[in-house]
Amino acid sequence: MTSTAGHTRVLVVDDDVAELTRCVASLRELTGTEIVSEKKSRDAVMLLAAESFDLLITDLRMPAVDGLDLLRIAHSHDPELPVLILTGYPSVDTAVETLKLGAADYLTKPVNTDELVTVVQRLLDTQRLRGEHRFLQRHMDREYAFDEIVGTSHAMQQVFDTIRKLSESDLDVLIVGETGTGKELVARSIHRNSKQRTGRFVPVDCAAIPENLLESEFFGHERGAFSGANARSIGLMEFADGGTLFLDEIHALSTPLQAKLLRALQERSFRRVGSTREISVDVRVIAAANCDPAELLSSGQLREDLYYRINVGRVELPPLRERAKDIPLLADYFVKHLGRKTARHSAEFSADALEILTAYQWPGNVRELQNTVKRTLAMTELEIITADQLPEEIVSASVAGGSSRGDAFFTLKAERIAAFEKEYIVNLLQQHRGDVTEAARHAELPRGTLYRLIKKHDLSPVGFRTSD
Repeated sequence: MTSTAGHTRVLVVDDDVAELTRCVASLRELTGTEIVSEKKSRDAVMLLAAESFDLLITDLRMPAVDGLDLLRIAHSHDPELPVLILTGYPSVDTAVETLKLGAADYLTKPVNTDELVTVVQRLLDTQRLRGEHRFLQRHMDREYAFDEIVGTSHAMQQVFDTIRKLSESDLDVLIVGETGTGKELVARSIHRNSKQRTGRFVPVDCAAIPENLLESEFFGHERGAFSGANARSIGLMEFADGGTLFLDEIHALSTPLQAKLLRALQERSFRRVGSTREISVDVRVIAAANCDPAELLSSGQLREDLYYRINVGRVELPPLRERAKDIPLLADYFVKHLGRKTARHSAEFSADALEILTAYQWPGNVRELQNTVKRTLAMTELEIITADQLPEEIVSASVAGGSSRGDAFFTLKAERIAAFEKEYIVNLLQQHRGDVTEAARHAELPRGTLYRLIKKHDLSPVGFRTSD
């Protein structure tokens, strides 16, 4: 058995040694491909049972185990393994039979080496795309928080300048910022403006991958590497080859995996689980943490050596509460962006609504603001969105925040509105003797809205049912 090293593996089986040698020689021009050759079909059966391949090329007529039997055996181990049949006894019936049994293609001998290379490259490309499609289904089926970075504050102008500088380099990057500040958006911007822009951007939520699958997800695995590994699978680093791998919440990775990741980043190579072969990749790594790295280091959540490896370039994202100047701009952006999907692009916030949004502390940062705008657009059809249409918890927290800052006008205005609401609801419930349905109909309010106002002002409809 002979082989050459590479990313993909092809098994060539033929009892005709001269033909086998010729095929292997012609296939060596395929870059990144390991060619394994075997002249005994019985030995090939053992190889198929023990190892993973991306393509099987087999002669049709061989002693002991012929090509069709080998095809069946290969598919019993890996149903998606493409099989290319070679035969010196061509016929229409033979071609039809091999294709019916699941062969990917069929070539006659003596094989034209140029045609062989072309067919093999096509089959390997198809197999790669199939693997990438499965990968995408596992990892890419989610919406991203928002599409553009928006901000005119001094803090964000500094972020933009840092992004521009890092985009011009090949440095690995650490992005630090609270949850919802837009760390993935920044990572995408760096990728989009870098020389890796033609490669993939592969985002990974390190906290979302089950612990027992982390190593396999990062580095891939060979068939049979563990229970349930029925076929070879590429990993995140291999999928990101030529592009950018974004590791969100990198501190969520286990300490052993952080050590393996460190080695992979230093060497830009790794081994699939269940394999001894090194795979080299050209990938840029951008990592993110949602809290101070010093805390992560002191608590042992982040290895010090890994931290120094990724903290070459760094972006510090300010929380939204520290760039309140950007809140009206972001709110307007989200209304226009989300409104295009619901024909509400002409909607806008009133001055008092923007006042409330700006006073709120936004613990969930930009993501929370986006979700608040989305929720508000869904709950009202008005073109001018006033304070009355904003979520109650946002309004209440904004009033408390305004009071603590001594914003007398804003606080007094909110208190007057609250006093009017309570007085109106009390009179309404008295008039209808605690019947919420009748009260809501009289006030032309949705019953759910009236219940919310009753709860807000700590009232009980039962207490009004016996009043005169």
